[in-house]
Amino acid sequence: MRPSGRKLVELRPISIETGIMAHAEGSCLIRMGNTHVLCSASIEEKPPSFLRGTGQGWVTAEYGMLPRATHSRNRREAAAGKQSGRTQEIQRLIGRSLRAGVDRLALGERQIVIDCDVIQADGGTRCAAITGGWVALRLAVNKLLAARLVTSDPILDHVAAVSCGIYAGQPVLDLDYAEDSEAGTDGNFVMTGAGRLVEVQMSAEGSAFSRAEMVALLDLAEAGVAQLVEAQKVAVS
Repeated sequence: MRPSGRKLVELRPISIETGIMAHAEGSCLIRMGNTHVLCSASIEEKPPSFLRGTGQGWVTAEYGMLPRATHSRNRREAAAGKQSGRTQEIQRLIGRSLRAGVDRLALGERQIVIDCDVIQADGGTRCAAITGGWVALRLAVNKLLAARLVTSDPILDHVAAVSCGIYAGQPVLDLDYAEDSEAGTDGNFVMTGAGRLVEVQMSAEGSAFSRAEMVALLDLAEAGVAQLVEAQKVAVS
């Protein structure tokens, strides 16, 4: 039995509310159970210096967590004077993931920055940030298309992410904190709407996992991402 009472193959309740920020080109608040992440997209009409003159654009991400997003207060990273290694790793993951669904030549020489701010954390914050970040990106690109600043749609496919793990000896979908903190195996799966893999992060937190368990988690992830993609479609429709 899962602490939440969910079935092994059941996602947490998901909602994606768009238009949260008045000044951002695209924004949403994604809620996956008690994990809530505010995502916004900002269009900058120049690419990073390493892409100038190439005709290609760029999508990048920044990630942060409010001090009381967790059970106890975390010190603001700005107060410490630097980002933690975890924060840097997560925002690079978000950027890599979203770029996998973008034709950077079609985007042109501009940059879209995705900001992901965790308001409340209950496990799976990076997965929620990727899923919500795509919605913010899609909305921003819609504005480029409407203004005829791009001639073809740079968005190639949906990108979404979900966590899976071995909890109490069983493969489960979409770990919350209670499960994540005790999981024997923990994995994050980033996939496209067509079901292609973008990135897989898996590690044994307790005992090593088998090939069969890895495949079982991948099967769960495919089903979970398909549901998340449907939620993205509803949000941007």
